[in-house]
Amino acid sequence: MDKYTTTQGDTFDIITHRIFGRESLMHELANANPAHQDTVFFSAGVVLNVPDIEKPYDKGPVPPWQR
Repeated sequence: MDKYTTTQGDTFDIITHRIFGRESLMHELANANPAHQDTVFFSAGVVLNVPDIEKPYDKGPVPPWQR
């Protein structure tokens, strides 16, 4: 399991997008960090566990607003 160190203002969806390229996997990140599940905005320096997740299958072309 990898680690991620937060920056000021990070949220689970922002972090998940940075790591996995999609916000829809944020529940996986939250489940791997039960002590922080109620956190909305992280302060800088919080170390989170990053679960091993297989890359999701390709659903086709990515819309411009998701690039």
